[in-house]
Amino acid sequence: MKTVLVLAPHPDDAEFFAGGTLARFAREGARVVLVVASDGRRGSFQEEPETLAARRAEEARRAAAVLGAEPPILLGHPDLELDLLPAGLLRQQFVRAIREFRPDVVFAPDPLAPDPHPDHRAVAHASSDAIHFAGLPLLYPEQVAAGLEPHFVVEKYFYGENLPAANHVVDIGATMELKIAAMAEHRSQVEFLVEDVLRQARLAGLDMGTLLGTGPADPLALLAWALKIQAAEIGRRSGLAFGEAFRYARFHPLVESLLEQAK
Repeated sequence: MKTVLVLAPHPDDAEFFAGGTLARFAREGARVVLVVASDGRRGSFQEEPETLAARRAEEARRAAAVLGAEPPILLGHPDLELDLLPAGLLRQQFVRAIREFRPDVVFAPDPLAPDPHPDHRAVAHASSDAIHFAGLPLLYPEQVAAGLEPHFVVEKYFYGENLPAANHVVDIGATMELKIAAMAEHRSQVEFLVEDVLRQARLAGLDMGTLLGTGPADPLALLAWALKIQAAEIGRRSGLAFGEAFRYARFHPLVESLLEQAK
């Protein structure tokens, strides 16, 4: 049975970027574990931060259950402050998670992908460091002394909004509805994201509900529409109904070259 570890900046990022693929892994019998760095407390136009953080934690637990994943590990760092944490803290926490769960597969934000969100950038670089160096016994020797042995992750799926080096598309035709259902559990974030788009649309003089044929702007309907459009465009390039794209990596390029020659 494979173990899949997901390193995510916010409670909804795993589902948004890789929900269909994670649901597919879970259906195939994999153990799926999500580690979420921030509490999402600033993603609202109305709610108070502490109330929102508690709500998003509960939503994350329900969404993980929809995917077939274990209850998420919530590190609880303040939203929009991951870049302000003590230097190396996220890397240390991610190395600990890799050594504890010893995953065959890790999903993480792509440090090569441009992203305007400071939390995404912070997790991308910290997780990349952790993935590449969790196998070194002299890094965080106190973890090794506590019984967390060094671990090399073979399969890496790097995700993001814009992936300049994407090289792998996963067929999520059978799990597209699960991805939508899992994202729908993040109701507070869906409402926030949709409201942000609607505010911009109103400034542009557009009525999104009328344009999309959804009537009054229903956040979940707009979410499902947007996710399907995105997944259909990714899938179309590979002849699939719906897909999710990643930068996929395994071994050092020299090792990969030798494997290719050995075929």
